[in-house]
Amino acid sequence: MTEYKLWINGQAVDGFETREILSPYDGTPVAKVHFANRALMQQAIDSAAHAFQQTKSLSSHERYKILEKISQTIADRKEELAQSIALVAGKPIRSARTEVERAVNTFLIAAEEAKRIYGELIPLDLTPATKDRWGLVRRFPLGVIAGITPFNFPLNLVAHKMAPAIASGNAFILRPASQVSPTALLLGEIVHSTDIPPGGVNILPSSYNAAEALLEEEQVKMVTFTGSPAVGWPLKKKAPKKRVTLELGGNAAVVIEPDADLEYAISRCLLGAFAYAGQICISIQRIFLHEKIYDRFLNEFIAQTKKLKVGNPLEEETDVGPMITLEAAEQIEQWIQEAVEEGARILTGGKREGNLVEPTILENVKPELRISWLEAFAPVVVIYKYNDFSQALENVNYSIYGLQAGVFTHNLNKAFQAFEKLDVGGVIINDIPTFRVDHMPYGGVKESGFGREGLRYAIEEMTELKLMVVNLKTEL
Repeated sequence: MTEYKLWINGQAVDGFETREILSPYDGTPVAKVHFANRALMQQAIDSAAHAFQQTKSLSSHERYKILEKISQTIADRKEELAQSIALVAGKPIRSARTEVERAVNTFLIAAEEAKRIYGELIPLDLTPATKDRWGLVRRFPLGVIAGITPFNFPLNLVAHKMAPAIASGNAFILRPASQVSPTALLLGEIVHSTDIPPGGVNILPSSYNAAEALLEEEQVKMVTFTGSPAVGWPLKKKAPKKRVTLELGGNAAVVIEPDADLEYAISRCLLGAFAYAGQICISIQRIFLHEKIYDRFLNEFIAQTKKLKVGNPLEEETDVGPMITLEAAEQIEQWIQEAVEEGARILTGGKREGNLVEPTILENVKPELRISWLEAFAPVVVIYKYNDFSQALENVNYSIYGLQAGVFTHNLNKAFQAFEKLDVGGVIINDIPTFRVDHMPYGGVKESGFGREGLRYAIEEMTELKLMVVNLKTEL
């Protein structure tokens, strides 16, 4: 069993304590991880603040080379990283490999963006009194940035915070989700094989108490968080003077019109609803089907869902692995039962064995029930029928969340209507809300948080505009 130490000031460091990480699939120990206490977290903050004096002076080419080497090394160690993700997160191995491939791309895009942090030249001679004056605008790194990441993408969601921080010349501290921290610490080994200054990246699994130093310490200028609203919003209150970005999940919906390519839509919805056991912030939780195609779509969707293989994430043929904890699996079982008691019908699935939950399709669900209203984060999808497109959009908006939504239609007017009316951060036309390419702006509204990821957009969040005014007229 591999032992993983903390990364502080460029060194692998012993933690305050060690913990065994257990497989979500069968409960066997898969790693031993060192955890930080408050003193070690403070040490990391101090080292990052010191390193910032170097990282902010790195040329765009130097930042590019660091990120490019990280990307290449991740590619070289693809199978090792994929195995790590499958073991600690319970993600099916094929999906784990896809995540590694995405992380390769995320770091490579960040490398390119490091060379494209442009400024602006503004003529200020708008009045006679300001003749011969020019404004020069540049972006400057903020300083020490803290990233707090969830369990569901142990590598690529870390990449989405670490890579733009490096690209923009900041120093970075990562507090990864405890369960999947081995993957983050393995990435730390890769990062420290580059020429990044010591302390430029620090990685510390820790308790909540130790992590609060990141919110309270003035040297930390920004906190970027991905996780649940229950943690995210109170976190923001604890850091009122810091820049904060929050990505807090959702209960994503897709609307399917009669003119859609149903074969394509079904295959995509199958992926969007059940990939990684639904434990994705933009997993499809609600499907709105036009009455003209309701039966046809649903019959085939159910048939395809029944073919999915549930089981060991390390086996190549597995489609749906375990949920991350027994508590999460038991909760969704309760929500399903609650819906059934309120008149819902299980079309397929609905059973649980340990952490494994069958891919489940429900209809006749009251919209205010938890299985529809809240974030399920499970392999469960609720089906609704509609006959009016405008009303379907209103039904999508009947949610406290607003991350992404999908609409399948070939009608351009309806596509733009959805773009205008849907209260979400991203509208995906002719694809599922689960679609994400790593350089696009990504984030939500309402309870889904605020701020944007996607490398260039994250760089903007992690930098400050500064203006220099030049007066070329120096005499009367």
